[in-house]
This record gives sequence, C-alpha cells and structure tokens, in this order.
Amino acid sequence: MSRLTKKLTDRLRGVPELDIDEADVEVESTAHAAAGATAVGVAMRRAVGQMGVRRAASTLTRLNQVDGFDCQGCAWPDPAAGHRHVAEFCENGAKAVAEEATRQLLDREFFATHSVADLSGRTEYWLGKQGRLTEPMVLRPGATHYTPISWDDAFATIAGHLRGLDHPDQATFYTSGKTSNEAAFVYQLFARSLGTNNLPDCSNMCHESSGSALVDTIGIGKGSVSLEDIHQAKLLLVVGQNPGTNHPRMLSALEEAKSRGAKIIAINPLQEAGLVRFKNPQKAKGLTVGTALADLHLPIRLNGDLAFFQAVGALLVEWDALDHDFLDRYTTGLDAYVAHVADLDWGKVEASTGLTREQITEAARMIAESPATVTCWAMGITQHHNAVGTIKEIVNVALLQGNIGKPGAGVCPVRGHSNVQGDRTMGIWERVPDHFLDAVRDEFGFEPPREHGLDTVGSIQALRDGKIRVFFAMGGNFVGAAPDTEATEAAMRNAALTVHVSTKLNRSHVVHGGEALILPPLGRSEKDLTGGRVQRVTVEDSMSAVHASHGPLDPPSEHLRSEVDIICSLALATLDDSPVPWAAFRDDYSEIRRRISRVVPGCASYEEKVDEPGGFVLPHPPRDNRVFETPSGRAVLTATPLDVLDVPPGRFLLQTMRSHDQFNTTIYGLDDRYRGVSGGRRVVFVNPDDLRDLGFAEGDVVDLVSEWRDGVERTAPSFRVVPYDQPRGCVAAYYPEANALVPLGSTADKSNTPVYKSVVVRLDRQDQGGATDRGSRGSSDQSTGSHRDDAPHHLS
Repeated sequence: MSRLTKKLTDRLRGVPELDIDEADVEVESTAHAAAGATAVGVAMRRAVGQMGVRRAASTLTRLNQVDGFDCQGCAWPDPAAGHRHVAEFCENGAKAVAEEATRQLLDREFFATHSVADLSGRTEYWLGKQGRLTEPMVLRPGATHYTPISWDDAFATIAGHLRGLDHPDQATFYTSGKTSNEAAFVYQLFARSLGTNNLPDCSNMCHESSGSALVDTIGIGKGSVSLEDIHQAKLLLVVGQNPGTNHPRMLSALEEAKSRGAKIIAINPLQEAGLVRFKNPQKAKGLTVGTALADLHLPIRLNGDLAFFQAVGALLVEWDALDHDFLDRYTTGLDAYVAHVADLDWGKVEASTGLTREQITEAARMIAESPATVTCWAMGITQHHNAVGTIKEIVNVALLQGNIGKPGAGVCPVRGHSNVQGDRTMGIWERVPDHFLDAVRDEFGFEPPREHGLDTVGSIQALRDGKIRVFFAMGGNFVGAAPDTEATEAAMRNAALTVHVSTKLNRSHVVHGGEALILPPLGRSEKDLTGGRVQRVTVEDSMSAVHASHGPLDPPSEHLRSEVDIICSLALATLDDSPVPWAAFRDDYSEIRRRISRVVPGCASYEEKVDEPGGFVLPHPPRDNRVFETPSGRAVLTATPLDVLDVPPGRFLLQTMRSHDQFNTTIYGLDDRYRGVSGGRRVVFVNPDDLRDLGFAEGDVVDLVSEWRDGVERTAPSFRVVPYDQPRGCVAAYYPEANALVPLGSTADKSNTPVYKSVVVRLDRQDQGGATDRGSRGSSDQSTGSHRDDAPHHLS
C-alpha cells in the first residue's frame, strides 16, 4: 500500500492524526527563551482541540488547585494554599490533561479494524493519538485482534494464570509514577500477599541512583529542600536537567529566586532555552522581555559531572571555604576526602568535563561565595555508570559548606513523574527493608516474603530467561521506556500473560505475551465514585509534600474502573482467605489511608493530615533538624575514584532525551520548538565541527549503532543529522526511538539504572537507496551495575 493510500485509508477510518512522515522534518534556529505567549497559545490550542472550550476551561482551572486534581505530568511541587494562580499549570501540563481528557474515544470497532500486526507497525505518536480506551480488551492465544472482555472474566483470567504459577516469583508487578498512593499501597500489598517482592517501577530507570547515593550519604533517599528553599537560595546549580521542557513550573521558582538576588549556574551539555530566559505568561514582563536566568552556562561533556564536582570540592578545600562547625558536628569522612582531592589530576578533570580549569574555577568561586546553595539535578546525572558516585560528589560539595538543613540550601533531585516518589514511600520497592515488612505483618496478619525481588532490568532478564510467566503493569509504557528495545520486546513475548492498566494505547500493548489484557482505568482528571461515594486519592511531590487529588470530569465510559478497584477486585478473585479487607478498601479509600498511617513511616494520622488545605510534608530528618540516619549517625563525605570515560576514535557519547512535545514516552506532538525541530523525531544532534570532520552535511541520514563490551551491535536506523552546539564528541537523540541503542546490561553501579546518557555509538551514513556505509568497529570497557545490600529506614 502506498503512503498516500495508507493516509487516505486512515482518514476514512476516522483516525484523528496521521502517522509521522520523517521526510517532513524541518530544522530552524534554536530558541533563546521559554514559555511566553507562544506557550499559552500552544497550550490552549491543544487543550481546546482535544477537550473543547468549556471542558478545557473547567478542567484546567482545577489543575493543581487545593480543591482540584494533581497534574499527570512532572512532580514539581505546588505553591502553598492561598498562593496559587488561577492558572497553576504549564504548557506541558495542559498537554498532559488534554491527552487524558480528550473527547476522542477508542472502542471495540477500532480493535476489530486494526490487527495487532497492523498496530505494531505504528509509531508511539500514532498509537497515543487514537483516544481513550473505553472497555477491557483481551488478546487470546493465537488471536490476531484484541476483543472485548468483561471485568469479571478479565480478573478470572489473570487469577487463573497467577494460581497456576509454580512460585509467586514467576510474576512481576511494574508500577508507573502516575499511580496514586492508595493504589500503590494496595498494589504492593497484593504482590506480597501473593508471595513476591517483584515490584519494579519507573524509578528503577530514573532516580534510583539518587536514592542510592542519598541514603548512603545523608540517610534518606529524598531531596532536602522545600519550594521556599528554592526561593531563598543565593545560588542555584541546575545540573543535567532541562526544566523548560521537563519541569516548566520550576522556571517560576527560579524567577522568584532571581528576583531575590540569586545567581544560577546551568551545567548541561546543551544550552537549553528554559535556562537562558523565562517569559512568565503570568506577568506583563513575561510577554515581552522576560527574565534572564542562568548567569553561567557550563557546556559539560557527557559523563563529566563527577569530575566537575570533585574539582569544585578540591578548590573549596584549597581555599578553606568550608563550614568547619557543621563538618565537625555532623559529618564523617572529611580527612579521607581531603586527602583524596589533594591528589586531584586536573588533566583528567579537563578531559572528563571538556571544560577549562578557568571555567571550573569561576563556578567554584560562585559556590564558595554563596551563603546558601541548592543543587538540582535530573536524568542527565542519574543515568550514567558512575551516577551514584557523581551524586555523592554533589553531596560532598553541599556538606563542605553546611548546605543541608538550613534555609535556602540543600540537594534537590527533581522527579520526572507526578507520584514516583510517593509510590516508593508506599512500599513499591523490590528491596523494601524489613521494618516495612514487619509493619505489614503486624497490621494484616500474614508473613510477607523477605527475599528481595526483581527491579526493572532484573525483570526483563528474568522474562528473557523464561523465569517470569506473568507481567502486570500498573500504568506506564514499559516496553517503550525500557532499554535495549529488541531484547526487551523479545523478553516480553516470552511471558504467558501480559496485563497493562492503561488509559491509552501504547507500544506495550502490541508487544505481548501468549495472552494479553488491557484494563482501562479512570484518569486522574475524572470523578471516582467507586463504592457509591466520592473518593479521593493522594500523591507526593519531589519535595515530600503529600496532598489530595480528586478529578472533576465525568468518566468517558461506564466501563472504566479506578486503579484501587482494579487491584482490590483482582485480589478478591485471586487470593483465598486473605486477611486483608480488600472489599472494604475498594469501597472506601479512607480505610486504606488509615492502614497507611500505621504501616508507612512518617504517615501517622495520614487521613487527618491530608484533610488540611494543601496537605502535609513528610518528615525529613536531615532537612528538619540535621539528623542523619546513617550507620555512623553522621552525614558521610565520600572519596570516589575519578575516571575518564574514554571513547574510541570515530565514536561518540550519545544521550537520549525528550523533545519539548512529549512527556516520557507519550508523544504530544512533533514540535521541539526550543531546539528548532518540527515535523518528525528521528534526528540526531551533532556538534558542527564533528560533522565537518566526518564529512557529513546537515540533512544526511545515518544509522546510529551502539558498541558495548558484549560485542552486540544495536542499531537505530534512519536518523537525520542536525548540527547543534554541544561539546565535541557528544550527540543526542530522542527517546524512545534511541532506547534501542542502550544495552540491557549497561547499568549504573549500585543502582542498576540503565545508562541512557552515555552510550558509545558510531554514525553510519546511509546512501540514497537506504544502504549503510559502515564505519570501523570500536569497543568500550564499561562495567555493569550491582544492587545495594543495605536497608535504610526510609522508603526512598
């Protein structure tokens, strides 16, 4: 079928969006400011286009409000009650709501028309644009199409598979970061009632490195700042993060800090528009000139952040720019650290960072002179082999100046999904500590399993090896988000049953086990009347604030069920004589919250606290009173070896990243306007000097081929070359398209997070016929990761 015929056929079938034609890619100049009137216009067009005027207005005015619902997007905190704007959302938050609250519905006729083979040839963009799922669907063994199934039959099907396992560890239960606290609590309770700790979650692929490093150094795997600390900081370091796209409301907080005299250092390979200038659409100035944000941008080489922070620490020691009282009273390891940085090799530092000693010294002077510094980071830090070590170096610099537990200072891992931190607090963790399991036992009267379970990478490997028979996903797009696409897809097809609780169609539904189910839940923007009463749920943001969320919209289908209902109903169908009151939990979520208050650390009087406008903040001992729950009772300075990640000649370090028009694997549109790319997604950003040396020109089409120590060449074909200012030797491409290049076994030391941000690749040119001119082979000695063995008190 020709491309034109296919497009016409799709249009006749009522498909609202055509699939991507990469020949339509256009490249223009990059932007030098974020948000402004353009962002408002885009947000309103998307919202009205998918929801209509009245529905869009009534929904968006409840978004992130005290009496409304929490954004489905990032986990940036809300201002205090009484200090929120009428429009307390960003462009990408409006897009997220529009995707969920769309009037486009996907019914059984769609599945009768489209076979799984047809759907598997579509892009994530096309799949997501087909509309909301409206009833449970099943793909029977050997079938070519999904067909409708009743909820009772769906639960019976899953229960039959689970009951037929030789051991509960033959099932794994994945969690997306959008899952509410109530759903997460009963979900982990169901898995442990069944008898397994196989509870991988999206944190395994993002901030697991942050949790590992922070637990080791300050005793809790969460950030130590509040939103007011951001406002009060005198210096903010924004490292490995693009808030203009991934956490746009953070720009308002940075603007507020600037208005109080703060300085900002942006440390990132690419100079992103959101950290250059912010045009706040809530202010008249924002519609014109806006506010300049970063005072200094350091275009650091990929994987150079450990060396940078170690060099800064060495300079602070050399200049005696230290908080000696804090170090004496609250820390351990200072002598070893000082001895370690005394031997700093500046040649290695410059090779690793791609920065000059003068650039690093300029930043260090700003840090030394600041009385209160906050360091923020995201995936640009956490998804490297040495990510845990890098974050420990960030903590070292904070500890040297006493920047933990004082106003306007601290460490701030910025979470990328709205309740990923809350899910971990509720017990979604394959390595949950014994004190949590003891509390579950004492509260519910059964003995939960004690053997540690599988994380995301471990679950894929177990599926690959035939050790997992049932895969259950509470939200998300596991196949799209996971590394090593070919290996992940082959592993998923090994399962006997795959189950996805999903609001919309995605790649994971067409890469299935022998039998597959899609179960459609209520969205966060929708009323939950489960049990015949108005229900609410709770979430936790990046700064440990917990608050309620209740949607205003009528559900798009009578066949949707809440996440809590789905889990509790499945438990009732699966578990005989369970001591857990699943039916009571399903009928009244306050019963779940009462149990949370007795099981989860820091959640005493949970129901009463979430009644307060804006909710409450969970305890954080280092932030609250400089108590560090480490084995020594002190914060730990760490001496970490400094190694340069060498790349063979003719090879590059690739990072995967989002476009401005996506959230995680959800593709909102095809307009990465801050980077000047529109109309497509298969582009690779390359330094112009590197292009010249390779003999490539803008617009050339290349295959991206990754090289790793296992000798397997992983290929992502047909990427258009785009010249882009970044350190030499570094390239960048969007995920999920580039996830195929990330080896499954290439993970961060200790956290086991896939290394999405420093993948050794080569660029093989395609000729006009699509054949590839392959370069020479290279190799990279990169180690695999390992798990942590200790068990901190806090679930983080």
